[in-house]
Amino acid sequence: MTDGLSAACFVLAGVGLVLVALQGVAVWLHVRKPARARTTAPTISVVKPLCGTDDALAANIDAFAALAYPAFELLLGVGDAADPAWPVALAAARRHPGRVRAILQRGEPGENPKVNQLITLAAEARGEILVVSDSNIRPPADYLDGIAAGLEDARVGLVTHLISGAGEATWGSTFDALHLATAIGPGVIGAKLVLGKNIVVGKSMAVRRADLDALGGFERVKDVLAEDYVFGNLVGEEMGKTVAIARSPIVQITERRSVLEFVARYLRWSVIHRKSVPTPLYFGELLLNPVALAAVGVGAAPSAAGLATFAAVAGAKLVLDTASARRLRSEPFAPRALLAIPVKDLLIAFAWAVGLVSSRVRWRGRRYRVLPGTRLAADGGGIGSLGQRSVGELGARLPQAQGGALERGHLPVGGV
Repeated sequence: MTDGLSAACFVLAGVGLVLVALQGVAVWLHVRKPARARTTAPTISVVKPLCGTDDALAANIDAFAALAYPAFELLLGVGDAADPAWPVALAAARRHPGRVRAILQRGEPGENPKVNQLITLAAEARGEILVVSDSNIRPPADYLDGIAAGLEDARVGLVTHLISGAGEATWGSTFDALHLATAIGPGVIGAKLVLGKNIVVGKSMAVRRADLDALGGFERVKDVLAEDYVFGNLVGEEMGKTVAIARSPIVQITERRSVLEFVARYLRWSVIHRKSVPTPLYFGELLLNPVALAAVGVGAAPSAAGLATFAAVAGAKLVLDTASARRLRSEPFAPRALLAIPVKDLLIAFAWAVGLVSSRVRWRGRRYRVLPGTRLAADGGGIGSLGQRSVGELGARLPQAQGGALERGHLPVGGV
């Protein structure tokens, strides 16, 4: 019995390596294609919901303010004036008068605190295009040009980006940067090119104002955690348009995250995944972690041959991940970081396993239960009135088309 389980795990690990290799090919094809040049310059509003002071927050804001694009504004949203991000936002507005505005959130219409900020920011934005960008992101030089070029195609309803990581100074941040450059980024483009599935990275999401309004605005997703995932599906299902992935990746700056913080982050992501997709598809995601499968194979029937197979799988995964990271990062990872890929993969497998049984997350200082479709309910009360409502009442509050999108099985990536 244990020998059979071990053999099955090693076979599945081999299948997983093939899938990881296909993702790598998809990344290579994506980054080598020529960038599309824009022919128009619609006005753009970049909206950034801030919460706390991320690593290098001021520098991240300055990088956006310095982008070379004919007509854009940068709106920095903060939940309330007591947030330590508020003085950072005010200082940025003073450094970049006429370009940057600092805006306090008005009201709390929904259970998703990020979307609550987006609702206020959208009301203040003046651009024809709205770009949602997280506070820990650095843009490529052609960021806004690429967005404008992508939305010149009438068939495109939303532009998103591949994501990589940089700035790592601790093991937790190193694991985070590794996972973004070797799994999340390749997964987005792999799902698009290989499977034809649209995955929206909420850390960078650009839509036309007219399309956003037609979909019901950000109010449409005020009570779900994976707002990026829902919008990506609504663009296709209600508007009949597609999601475009810009050629140049964005970079998440994470310098001093601890290993525990890294694990907590992906525990939350695992819950989001499981609540968004059918259970069989969630199990299928484990194929993209061949190191974990090979580890189970060794554990089921320990042997010298099993250990050798595990080492071969880990080595092959390291080579494939290194190739993807080189295409998505401007600077290569240090050798010791690459050698830690198997450790990172095992931590991700742990988060995946917890996601099978957990429905609770902590985010932005609040505790939630995540219901099917990533609908949010207060965990234990004290967060809002939603905690007193039934699951049925929750479903009734969401538009029917959104409910369909939530059951389609597309994979969410951001929204956290």
